[in-house]
Amino acid sequence: MLYSIRERGQGLVEYALILVLVAVVVIAVLLVLGPVIGNVFSKLNNSLSSF
Repeated sequence: MLYSIRERGQGLVEYALILVLVAVVVIAVLLVLGPVIGNVFSKLNNSLSSF
């Protein structure tokens, strides 16, 4: 298939928007779950240090 330059550029913009959306979701999940995961590792570290 032959695509015009405009269609090719439109596809690149769509992929960029999807990539930005995925990045925003990943950052939001890390901001929400980050402290929880940090607490788990802190508890694990404290329990291993007590031996």
